[in-house]
Amino acid sequence: MTAINSPPDKYNAVWIIFFILGLGTLLPWNFFMTATMYFTSRLRDPAPDADPLNNTHNGTWIEVDTRSVLESKFNNMMTLCAMVPLLLFTCINSFIHQRIPQKLRISGSLSVILVVFLITAMLVKVDMAPVPFFTVTMIKIVCINSFGAILQGSLFGLAGLLPASYTTPIMSGQGFAGSFAATSMICAIASGSSLKDSAFGYFITACVVILLAITSYVALPKMEFFKYYADTSSPKPSSDEENTMDLLNKDAAVTEIPGEKTVGSLTEEETTHTVSVFAIFKKIWVMALSVCFVFTITIGIFPAVTVEVRSSATKGGAWEKYFIPVFCFLLFNLMDWAGRSLTAKCTWGNPILHTKQCHVSASRLGGGWTTRAPMPGKEQPLWIVCLVKTANCCLCW
Repeated sequence: MTAINSPPDKYNAVWIIFFILGLGTLLPWNFFMTATMYFTSRLRDPAPDADPLNNTHNGTWIEVDTRSVLESKFNNMMTLCAMVPLLLFTCINSFIHQRIPQKLRISGSLSVILVVFLITAMLVKVDMAPVPFFTVTMIKIVCINSFGAILQGSLFGLAGLLPASYTTPIMSGQGFAGSFAATSMICAIASGSSLKDSAFGYFITACVVILLAITSYVALPKMEFFKYYADTSSPKPSSDEENTMDLLNKDAAVTEIPGEKTVGSLTEEETTHTVSVFAIFKKIWVMALSVCFVFTITIGIFPAVTVEVRSSATKGGAWEKYFIPVFCFLLFNLMDWAGRSLTAKCTWGNPILHTKQCHVSASRLGGGWTTRAPMPGKEQPLWIVCLVKTANCCLCW
């Protein structure tokens, strides 16, 4: 069987399913990350709010931070609890993929993520003290990123059975996840409901999307196009072939000559040959380290730093509550999607040279966060991080 004889992907159903699965891969983390306003509001001290302005010894008034300790540390801890499990379980998945069936890894990960979001939606209506709420939230973030790493690795392995073009819907779905989460949060705020009611509807929306991803994965093996490539990638020996192999093994056992390899041993060596993960890493270490360094810059400033940016132009106005969802999350994720789409349509130059250029560009842009000089533009930091994200995706995709 060849790709020429493969059945058509009717209505692009398999493509759409992989897009939905890609959406479900990064949607959990993006929904938690975008809901920082809700989480931090639950971490405020019950004491009356202090005066945000403080009089100094020379009579000038300065703005002071009135947030609680948990509220001020939430974004940093959220990023830490997300990225460390993501790294660990991505590495673990490369070793357990041969021991745990792919179906169990994908369906199990999606099910756990769905349960976590259902618990999150229920806790919106439950009053909790700041410390227990902070602890439970961090545990949930660890869970969704641990199982999200397994889901992501398994999903790309599943797409490897199909033509190379079917990796694109996974990447597009991942890029759309952030924009979808940001748009959902903006709609929840625009509804005019209370913060708790908006958060409840927000997390229920995530549950619906994850449930849609589970349904899509269940329907995938029934697609004729997918079954064709799945059967081609894992052919099963016929009954005649099995009988022939049994005879070869029996003859080899009888006619075995000391010091020489038999037909049975040669066959066994061929079937048990595996490729070492370290051997693969030796060939891709330059690109792998470049991706690692660029992600270090991007994740180092988003979302822990970018959510702390405030606009003086919208302060006290009706648009103040939309500033972070629009400029921090929506704009950032749109640039993420643009970077992925740009490299899918345009390729230029030597890959190694292109990697170095993107790496240097992202490093110089990211370095702007370390300078102590004031920036002339009020929203300039957010435009910088958008350029960082675009360079990030141009390299990683």
